[in-house]
Amino acid sequence: MIDVKPTRSELLELKKKITLAKSGYKLLKRKRDGLIMEFFRLFNQSKKMIEEIESVYKHAKKKLILAETTEGATKLRSIAMLVPDFSEIKLTQKKLMGIHTYQIELEEKQESDIKKLIGVNIRVEEAVEAYRKLIIKFIKYSEVIYSLYRILDEIEKTKRKVNALEFRIISNLEEKLKFVAQRLEEMERENIFRLKRMKSKEKRNET
Repeated sequence: MIDVKPTRSELLELKKKITLAKSGYKLLKRKRDGLIMEFFRLFNQSKKMIEEIESVYKHAKKKLILAETTEGATKLRSIAMLVPDFSEIKLTQKKLMGIHTYQIELEEKQESDIKKLIGVNIRVEEAVEAYRKLIIKFIKYSEVIYSLYRILDEIEKTKRKVNALEFRIISNLEEKLKFVAQRLEEMERENIFRLKRMKSKEKRNET
């Protein structure tokens, strides 16, 4: 049984609620569609980044082989211990389609001239630089992947809200509106019928 009072004020209130719910439904649908478009944009970007990572990795591997050829594996391992690393990873919060995510940046130590620092030839310097670029590529890729997961989660939440509005809230309100409108029509017909009976009775009494 529908729990609602069949009154004019209730009818107007239900109409307002339906209008508001439908407006929210349209906004959420636009948000969901926008999120899906952004998801596929980032997804395509991530695929390109994987290709770039593979290319940078192959390049870095070649540079490492050349460095190993000139310096030897043992010396190269010793040199690796002296190469300055990234001092820290800096996370900056940002918004993407209204979603909180992060921009990741790497802060390097101040030593920039590796050749002077560790006294090795250009092949080692090139190998170190190549692997640094590879690390940066991986970090940027992780930034995109994190954003993808955040957007996917938001898409699922928005879809649930859209479905709840369409199949539960709006349909329930429309059912109540239909019930109130029908009940008011019945009450109106009953009032008209009573008035006709009263007039008919008055006429009989006059005669």
